[in-house]
Amino acid sequence: MSTRSILGLIYLVQGMQQLGEDPSAVLERHGLSLERLDPSTRIDRSRELRIYADLAASITDPLIGLKLGGFYGLAGYGPLVMLLMTCETAYDALQTGIRYQRLTYLFGTLGFEPGEHVSALVLTPMAMEPRALRFRIDGEIAGTYKLVRDMQVTLGLDIHAERIDIPYPRPDDAAAYERYFGCPVSFGHEQARFWIRNEHLRLRLPTADRNAHAMYRTMCDQQLVAQQQSTETLSDRVLTHLGLFSGSYPTAEDVAKSLNLSERTLRRQLSDEGSNFRDLLAQARYAKARHLLTHTTLPVEAIAQQLGYAESAAFIHAFQRWAGKSPSAWRHEKDGPTPENVSR
Repeated sequence: MSTRSILGLIYLVQGMQQLGEDPSAVLERHGLSLERLDPSTRIDRSRELRIYADLAASITDPLIGLKLGGFYGLAGYGPLVMLLMTCETAYDALQTGIRYQRLTYLFGTLGFEPGEHVSALVLTPMAMEPRALRFRIDGEIAGTYKLVRDMQVTLGLDIHAERIDIPYPRPDDAAAYERYFGCPVSFGHEQARFWIRNEHLRLRLPTADRNAHAMYRTMCDQQLVAQQQSTETLSDRVLTHLGLFSGSYPTAEDVAKSLNLSERTLRRQLSDEGSNFRDLLAQARYAKARHLLTHTTLPVEAIAQQLGYAESAAFIHAFQRWAGKSPSAWRHEKDGPTPENVSR
């Protein structure tokens, strides 16, 4: 199954909290908590979608999806933003965004509909039950609008939508949409559309850079490959789940619940695969330790805390057992055994 950055879920949940909604019960039902999610990890798309569907059933404000679009910042899109901003024209950026749409936080599918004077960026939504559908469509339309507007502010351009189509019946609070987007909005369509004047799409981007564009394209291609990596075994699924946490880790019982299994079934199936929960937890900790030692300047004491150790001495002892050297020595050499060889 494909995976992607968990940042989209984090942004959404943080936004819900700031807007007065309480997503904690839904996250707990899925074995997660916002405080313990690690922004550098990935989540299965199917699992993320189940969480969104449950969140939609819990909301009290029907406009929450629309309002959440403002919580997605440019930095969260990583190299994709730089890839778009180094395109030659606005049209090229639009086509590139469609090609690399799996690096966004969308579940719908982007396309392009050319016209004589105006053309449309088209979003075909994923089929969901009605309440969840509006929640996701509003969030995806507002998030896309926010991305485009933020880029324009950075570039000093003004490429605005002439009108927007929305693919569900007109709600009672429809006027809020025109106020939010600043253009006419119509409802009841099969797809969402941002209608843009062709003359705006022909505008050249002041940050166009072919060499930088080629570099960012390579980075985005690598991200697409990472998304398609499969997690076929239960051991892989457990490792993926454990990788979401920082500061403290769930128990085997907690992980089993999040994967819709009993703890006994979890342990039995892991044993059948030649694995066990204790060793997987050690692998997850070792992988996170190596990442933090390589990509951050955090002191060993802070890394120990992120790995759930009350004392740095316990972490140092465990790391020496895994790597055959101290964390400080490993950071200096950036070398060590593979996680597959690690046991608690």
